[in-house]
Amino acid sequence: MTSTTDIKPVVKQRRPMATRIRLTPFNAIGALITLVLILLAFLPLLAVLVRAFFQDGSFNLSAIEETLAIPGLGQTLLNTFSVTIASGFIALVFGSILAWLNERTDARLGLFTDSLPLVAFVLPPIAGAIGWVLLLSPTAGYLNVLVRDFLGVFGAELTEGPFNIYSWGGLCFVYAIYQVPFAFMFVSAGLKNMDTSLEEASRVAGRGLVGTLLRVTLPALAPALAGALLLTVWTSLALYSIPSVIATGAEMKVLTVEIVNAVAFSYPARTDIAVGLSFIMIVAVAGVWFLQNRIVRNSRHATVGGKSRAATPMKLGRFRPLARALFWIYASVATILPIGALLLVTLSGYWTPNINWGKLSLEPFRRQVLESPIVREALTNSLTLGVVGATIAIVMAAILALFFLKLPKSLARTIDGAIKLPSTLSHIVLAVGFIFILAGPPLSLSGTWLILLVSYIALYYPQGAVAADGAASQVSSELGEASMVSGASQSKTFIRVYLPLMLPGLIAGWAMLFVRMVGDLSASAVLAGTGNRVVGRQILEIFQNGTFSLMAALAMALTAISAVVVISLTIVSRRASRWSVASSGAGSRIKKGMK
Repeated sequence: MTSTTDIKPVVKQRRPMATRIRLTPFNAIGALITLVLILLAFLPLLAVLVRAFFQDGSFNLSAIEETLAIPGLGQTLLNTFSVTIASGFIALVFGSILAWLNERTDARLGLFTDSLPLVAFVLPPIAGAIGWVLLLSPTAGYLNVLVRDFLGVFGAELTEGPFNIYSWGGLCFVYAIYQVPFAFMFVSAGLKNMDTSLEEASRVAGRGLVGTLLRVTLPALAPALAGALLLTVWTSLALYSIPSVIATGAEMKVLTVEIVNAVAFSYPARTDIAVGLSFIMIVAVAGVWFLQNRIVRNSRHATVGGKSRAATPMKLGRFRPLARALFWIYASVATILPIGALLLVTLSGYWTPNINWGKLSLEPFRRQVLESPIVREALTNSLTLGVVGATIAIVMAAILALFFLKLPKSLARTIDGAIKLPSTLSHIVLAVGFIFILAGPPLSLSGTWLILLVSYIALYYPQGAVAADGAASQVSSELGEASMVSGASQSKTFIRVYLPLMLPGLIAGWAMLFVRMVGDLSASAVLAGTGNRVVGRQILEIFQNGTFSLMAALAMALTAISAVVVISLTIVSRRASRWSVASSGAGSRIKKGMK
């Protein structure tokens, strides 16, 4: 029997309060980076708003009134939101199915299926859009020609089609292709974090596969599904590369294309219209964000806890080949087919459905890309900007990921949100703002390489911050505390402890930033000029001139560079991940030995 003296009162543990931040070199650097990023996030937006809503020194709503009076605005909004919602729903369903097959069944194919989220980075959306134009153009599309030849065997004579990429369905199809990886990534993470014993208990209790999915799996995945929905809508609304190629050819007006036309192809630039249209984007993203928060709050009953263990793969039996075929179908649709079309046009030197296989060579690529001074300059500038910009942005993100851990959580969330909020706007609007604050006196950076570098860091930093935050959250605070107790400074602890252990996530974030910066199209349409040519602007100009062979060759070069970088860094990241896990385990054992 236990005596009363042995009974200790149960005291509810309170979350430790944030300690007062000491002025150290590391904290000073973190504060400086925070200030710089906040300025880069809000000054361009403020500059655009001032130019749009203040005329002759007085405030008026003429910009909003002019935006609402745009002919066909209702149809533009209908096109934008219908494509965004439909493609997002398709991507969410298909991505969730692929994630479930990969995480819960024996259909997974190891590294191949685990790497599906990288598809969006191996083939940039602008290259994929061009590839699908070459495949499904009504008259000369390669797949359409094959289908017509096949139908001709049965007596059906078609002069064009049967598919048309220049349509609402074609636009929605290509949108969905590049949203699937985001849904796959979120749902896979949710499935990995679930306690699989809940699903097993449901099946033991007599519920079948469908019942377990509806009553256990989906409620527990509600936050992940909501996050995937928010990300797909956010990226779709801000996407310019795909609609600039397909929607323009289909004579469909889409919000992002209209914003670009207002500021980049109107003289003088209609920044008031661009800002008015961007406000519509903000309202839409805010609505989805509100919906996501409601779903997360209402899904508390599905929160899983305890120590989770690896799920026992469900055996699909005779359906396993069909399940695996879904992975191959998506990989073919997202990469193999469009890359094949780009490669055919590149090696042919022109776009024709009648391919002369004996005359395919690298000579057209060498002549159009390697020997062209303008194209070489654009590639060199883009690669340099990608390397320098991605390195600066990911280092800043890594420092802030740890700096924010020392701030009160409410303050850290507020600052982090303030830095990332402007990225929900169209990049083209912020690019116009950078012209206002950087192009003129006193900096006069118009037409320089530096204006692109600064804008790329500001626009794409949030994506690097997501990778850095995830990497920092996986490092035990005990290791940093042990380093500090041993006398190391914050800077030395960051360099010798946190940075090596965060390396796998930071490498993945660097690769993502590099690919995005090299293939940037929207900001480059405004900021890049004859003095600082980049690949995105060159592709846009080539598309307007209708030179499909050169456009395919340049898109192929961009795809090859992105693929080499992503695949190489994925291998390095995996090796670094194994090393960091081993180091983390060794560090934990050392700390336990010190106790």
